Amino acid sequence: MDRKVKLYALSTCGWCKKTAEWLSDKDISSDRIYVDKLHGAEREDVLDEMKEFNPRRSFPTVVIDDGKTVIIGFKPEELERELI
Repeated sequence: MDRKVKLYALSTCGWCKKTAEWLSDKDISSDRIYVDKLHGAEREDVLDEMKEFNPRRSFPTVVIDDGKTVIIGFKPEELERELI
């Protein structure tokens, strides 16, 4: 079963990098959005979208199946439980 995975991250965040690497190592495709590389209205739109799933807008935030599951921070055990 393919799950829809979206990773909100910062390019400078070590935990975001670990989360992205974990997804890659497990061959899980994801839509990765590096918020710090966005500008202007696009950045604001993404932050507003992210706020729906994580009001604190902390990184990394992993959204699975359009918000049915949200994992905040690098939590490999939770990622594994949801995606493997």
